[in-house]
Amino acid sequence: MHMRKEKRILLWVIPTCLLCIAAFLMLHNLMSDDDGSKDVVHVGIILEGDESTPYSKNFIRATDELKLQFGDRVTTETMYNVAFEDTLDAIDKLCADGCDIIFLNSVEYGEPAKLASALYPNVEFCQTACDNANKDPYRPNYHTYMGRIYEGRYVAGRVAGLKLQELINEGTIKPEEALVGYVGAFPFTEVISGYTAFLLGVRQECPTATMRVKYANTWASYMLEKTLAKELIDEGCIIISQHSDTIGPAVMCETAESHHPVFHVGYNQDMIDVAPTTSLIGTRIDWSMYVIAAVRAVLEDKRIENIVSASIYGNDACAGFEEGWVKMLDVNKAVAPEGVDELISDTIEQIKNGEIHVFKGDYLGVNPNDPTDTWDLNTEYPENDKSSAPHFHYILKDIITVEEPNP
Repeated sequence: MHMRKEKRILLWVIPTCLLCIAAFLMLHNLMSDDDGSKDVVHVGIILEGDESTPYSKNFIRATDELKLQFGDRVTTETMYNVAFEDTLDAIDKLCADGCDIIFLNSVEYGEPAKLASALYPNVEFCQTACDNANKDPYRPNYHTYMGRIYEGRYVAGRVAGLKLQELINEGTIKPEEALVGYVGAFPFTEVISGYTAFLLGVRQECPTATMRVKYANTWASYMLEKTLAKELIDEGCIIISQHSDTIGPAVMCETAESHHPVFHVGYNQDMIDVAPTTSLIGTRIDWSMYVIAAVRAVLEDKRIENIVSASIYGNDACAGFEEGWVKMLDVNKAVAPEGVDELISDTIEQIKNGEIHVFKGDYLGVNPNDPTDTWDLNTEYPENDKSSAPHFHYILKDIITVEEPNP
């Protein structure tokens, strides 16, 4: 009697187990093909901000493109406002959740991300704005990338310079009053390279222009950025631009009570909505060009750098206007100078063709940390020739005045 009962149980248990095994194998085959490619990729995203900060909002645009590009073949998990000291905890969570590839959008995440790449060798780590992908210890699953944003800043600078020269020609300001103010986050090479390219574009159209720089010593502080922009305006700056992560400078330009005209040039997002009478133009990196290619590489089980359309330096990728990695934001036709559209299109085409050499001219650059280290720009400085991270770190003598960073 007991033997028959056990046989009946076995006859029920064995098929059930076989069905479970078959289901597991089917799921495994759905997630990974025999050749190593995947049908579904789980993407992790670690951001220093959220949609309220233009820099992170611009990156979110790129990850949104993944869904349009790949549909159900991609799932995403985003962690917002991750403090730099919490980077490893965020990575651990994403890896525990099964992420195949993780994108990190701040240079501050670079060292912990590279450390984590050794702990999770089957996960691809893609880090913006760092220069450590090819440094020891080399990790095959750790990658860096960035657009040649100096190209966009140079174009935006020419638009700002055209506006300054228009004001001079109209008699609104004097040539010596062509002051440009710049709100920078930190005295980092990336920031220095950016504002230098911007001013070199300005001076191409307005040779008398000079620049004043104030550092916030933080990436994102709306009130502090507004305060620094106000100080620059009070000091006579006509054009305010920024390498900081909030709309504070644009809002200040729009609301400033000044005896001279004020205009703003933005970064990462269109500022016309918050500064309709002062915003001129802006520029941004289109991160989707890399993000989509990197995810495609994971889907197809290929090396990321073999898929990305860019200049490749080991595990580092870099591109500009030519490959669509750098974009100009909308021109505000309400305040833009005459001839701006032609100027923008011609300048971009000349950059693509190699006819424009941004870091070149009759200037002397001085390393702010070592006055004995200088660069005579009569010899062109080859920005981004060896890495995606900018490396121009010289202050133009007698042209740019830098205030010490706030404590």
